[in-house]
Amino acid sequence: MELKIEARNVELRKSWQTKISEEQEKLIRHYPNFVLHLRVSIEATTHYKEGGFEIKLVATVPNDTVVVNRSGESVRTVLTESFDVLALQLKEIQRKKRKNQKVATAVDPGDRVGVVRMVSPHESYGFITSDDKRDVYFHENALKNVNMEDLAEGDSVVFGETQGDKGPQATWVRAAE
Repeated sequence: MELKIEARNVELRKSWQTKISEEQEKLIRHYPNFVLHLRVSIEATTHYKEGGFEIKLVATVPNDTVVVNRSGESVRTVLTESFDVLALQLKEIQRKKRKNQKVATAVDPGDRVGVVRMVSPHESYGFITSDDKRDVYFHENALKNVNMEDLAEGDSVVFGETQGDKGPQATWVRAAE
């Protein structure tokens, strides 16, 4: 992550740089390879209050830019608040990105396709006949975009598979679109 720190109308203190470095490390840890560039601007303001400061964070992420503006009397407090707001905005961008990726990928190469052979909603489990004619167990907890009561024999599903204690087992199941 490229970092640029600017100070206007105020001398940049070592403790502020340390705090910015700590917050930068958190961003790198929580959002690896996501934030490409970060600009931190600290400005002593005359229009706010005597001794007031304005912090502006500008983060560049793939296909987007996030801007956070905060004002206050203590630089360290405002820095912490600004980075917290930035982290929330980054989290929301990633959530939306994941949601869009899920919609875009109908069937991944590793996904399995099958048909519901048997469903027992009262006992919270069922079986899928995979495309290679094997029975695969699934539990209600593995269902993604469908409820147990909405599944019927013959419904097409897409699922992830693992080897369970008693044979093949679906790690997740969703209705085929």
